Amino acid sequence: MPISNAQSDAVSQVDARMPKLSDWCATLFEYGETAWREYQSAAWYVERLRAEGFTVEEGSGGMPTAFCAEWSNGDGPVIGMYAEYDAVPGNCQAASTRREPREGLGYQAGGHTDPHSGLGISALGGLLATKAAMEKHGIKGGLRFTGEPAEKVRGSKPIHAAKGYYDGLAAMLSFHPFYMLPMCNTVRWETHCGAAYSMIYRFICDAPEAWGRADGAPIPQSHSAVRAPGANDALMTMYQSSKVLREAMLPHQGGWSVSEAILTAGQATADNLPAGLAEIQYMMRVPTVEMAEQITAVLDRNAAAAAAMTGCRVERHWVCKSRPGLANHAMADVVWDALQEVGAPIWDEPAKAAARAIQGNLGLDPMDDPFIDELSQLIAPQEAEAILRQDLPPSQLNSTSDDYTDMSWHAPTARFYIARPALKPVTGAAYPPWVMNALGGMPVTIDPMIRTASKVLALSALRLLEDASARDAAMAEFRDRTGGGIGGADWVAPLCDYDPPIHFRWPEYVTTARGRDWWIPSSQPDA
Repeated sequence: MPISNAQSDAVSQVDARMPKLSDWCATLFEYGETAWREYQSAAWYVERLRAEGFTVEEGSGGMPTAFCAEWSNGDGPVIGMYAEYDAVPGNCQAASTRREPREGLGYQAGGHTDPHSGLGISALGGLLATKAAMEKHGIKGGLRFTGEPAEKVRGSKPIHAAKGYYDGLAAMLSFHPFYMLPMCNTVRWETHCGAAYSMIYRFICDAPEAWGRADGAPIPQSHSAVRAPGANDALMTMYQSSKVLREAMLPHQGGWSVSEAILTAGQATADNLPAGLAEIQYMMRVPTVEMAEQITAVLDRNAAAAAAMTGCRVERHWVCKSRPGLANHAMADVVWDALQEVGAPIWDEPAKAAARAIQGNLGLDPMDDPFIDELSQLIAPQEAEAILRQDLPPSQLNSTSDDYTDMSWHAPTARFYIARPALKPVTGAAYPPWVMNALGGMPVTIDPMIRTASKVLALSALRLLEDASARDAAMAEFRDRTGGGIGGADWVAPLCDYDPPIHFRWPEYVTTARGRDWWIPSSQPDA
């Protein structure tokens, strides 16, 4: 369908702002801050949004690195978008064609993998282009833009959802960079992402002298006394037992996973004292909440047994409880129309030259066309859905996980993907992870994605603002699928019943007398 004058102006706005958007993305890429510790990144967005005329609440939902920005052009529908900006520990990579960390850091520092630096700036580009078009053409309504920290641990969106930050929206637009087929340059149709639970088990050994002793038994010598194994042994028992039982937790059908990360261990002050504190985090990605509850029950039992064996007590702290996603075909149609109007991203000769330089630095023969062909092609949502379903049992309604799903229970939501740069495979070789990270940071390779995604977001938002029939169709489908909207018979309420898990030993940058560094000093070996 033909685009409106406002939409046409928004496209021009994105093109005009591309130099700034490119610079802003490079800034966020360099910050490389990780979950719950995105201080510079969040502050940058808050300052930028206020400069653009938005009213901004800092620390929204009790999360220091979250925010909620709003702007209104009068009474009317409100459209939601959002930024993510957390990076991943152990992925520090410069925006370079060779493997090297960002200046002054080691490889163990944070780095953008997805990249959320490009995700957030694409969303900001679409937001600002929409705002400019609304002002120029007198379009009534508003915009809400949330800052979503800790996405890699599914952190902020369940909390924002439970606290009402997505309520009252006419629609929510969710964009993510992607390259894995078939979900590339398309919109999710019926099969949305599934549930995700994550928790931290904290083992504390605060009475080691009581382990294994009869009541009133004396301690003959402090160094030879019976003492508890301690928190490190509890953690290792938990780690090993849960790995052993993983295959028995759920049947072998559909896509699901359980992974773990050790956060804190040790705390002993002498070699004859047991460790007093150890923490391990689990993340599960499953199609349904019921499956997540089953796995949690097994992990709880393992934790209790590990604590009892080692003279510890155990605490369970939630990191996230995220619902599976809710489809909305009317919303998907709106975004698919916009994506067809904009077209897929195209990488020009300078981008290809950078990609060839990477291949050459890896000792590979550079290709004339180094990027995957499908990255510059569109695929219809229904066609992508059919391919996706080939690997799933008919009874499975959701697959993999991402916490945008919590938004989908509060407003009609579209989830779409624009291609990020990725290189064609080479027979007999595999690209190391730093290659994808570098491609996501170099302006010449990531800018085509930003330009495309910003335009799709702006066209979609303006269509929903200007076209009441499209907006009404999306809301009618939302109400039908939830049995009446928020609070309806088929609506799934927020699962979040916990405070933001911000007080744990999350990896972060630190400043000492030696200067600013990652919490693992860069002087240590990179292996």
